[in-house]
Amino acid sequence: MNKMYKVIATASILTMAAMPVAANAQSIPTAAPAHYGQISLGNILSQLKVISGTMGQITDFTNDKTGKFITVTGRGVTPSDQSEIVLSITKDTKIIDSKGKRVALQTIMDEKKAVKAFYSPSITKSIPARGTALTLIVQDQSFTGIDGKVTEVQENGIVVTGKDIYNSNEDTMVLHFANKAVIIDQNGKAIKAADIKVGMSVKAFYGPAVTMSIPAQSTTNYVVVNTEVEESVQEEVAGTNGIITNVEDHRITLIGSAMKQGGTDYVMLSVDEKTQIVDEEGNALTKDALKADVRVDAYYGPVMALSFPGQTHADKIVVKAEATNKIEGTISATDDVAKDQVYVNVGSDNSRQNDVILNISEDTKVISILGGQVELKAGMKIVAYHSSMMTRSLPGITNAEIVIITQDDSMAAPNQ
Repeated sequence: MNKMYKVIATASILTMAAMPVAANAQSIPTAAPAHYGQISLGNILSQLKVISGTMGQITDFTNDKTGKFITVTGRGVTPSDQSEIVLSITKDTKIIDSKGKRVALQTIMDEKKAVKAFYSPSITKSIPARGTALTLIVQDQSFTGIDGKVTEVQENGIVVTGKDIYNSNEDTMVLHFANKAVIIDQNGKAIKAADIKVGMSVKAFYGPAVTMSIPAQSTTNYVVVNTEVEESVQEEVAGTNGIITNVEDHRITLIGSAMKQGGTDYVMLSVDEKTQIVDEEGNALTKDALKADVRVDAYYGPVMALSFPGQTHADKIVVKAEATNKIEGTISATDDVAKDQVYVNVGSDNSRQNDVILNISEDTKVISILGGQVELKAGMKIVAYHSSMMTRSLPGITNAEIVIITQDDSMAAPNQ
């Protein structure tokens, strides 16, 4: 049985979403000057109001005969500022905390502190740009970021799959919008959360609070969205958006949803040297990327064998990074479920600890490899793919995406 992921309760998320986030620093405070030692923080902030700035972490450091340089990676203090910049540290560069107290540069790097780096407007046109640091202000709380694609849009947030900006690790984050979250498009124009769609590229910053769930969840207050979703070159071709449920020889079995332009929910596709296999960025992949439980968009021609499932040749397969959540077990009769729910005895064992209740909606694809009726009932053995969101109750409750009936006590299972 595959590992089943369970996420934290809604109440915990609402509590976390209400927490202030240190990264929310679109404007610079102008409180009355407070003197700490030889530095007046109020005067510094007043002087920096019209100076360019980058907020993030120090991701590189060089100290040689040419000078001392840091690379700050994150986001611009304003949408027009640099998201990454190489800055020269001079004897005139002020490095302070939020109270105006001097801070050692090495301490900032060792503790991976977030900083606001302000610099002279005279910067190079290189990528990344280069300039001279005027002031580094260490933030009271840390934050991190993810650069990826929106894989799910929720009521008050998004699910993003991509790479951590600071360590390049593959990651999936459930991000809940803070009350005053800044959401801008690729041109720096403010947009609404409702404008964000699945497939759009985003760079989002979140923290400091992050749950220990899988996927992890946090609050975001700054999101940059590329609203231009690339049009598929296969838009006029039939296809299936779904999950590979079986790989055998040079064929894959795919279950999901037919494309708007045509296709089927359940199909067996032959894959050969003529099949184009790519990731979501268009990078070429080998057939090794086609594995059971992987999400794909598969495109194929109109000619299909009249078998069950239908069989045809795959012209193009786009392998997605979005993870899948899978359980196997037996549907049990119980009073614990409401209408449009089924109780799954996961592993078909005597343990209740790993059981799951599946919500069955009109969007749930129910397929029987036995053929015939697809009404879910007690005694059936099933394989189910479900949402990454699950309650912390016992048993956990989640939404079913695909349910495959593999055995029915009243029928003989087909030969595999």
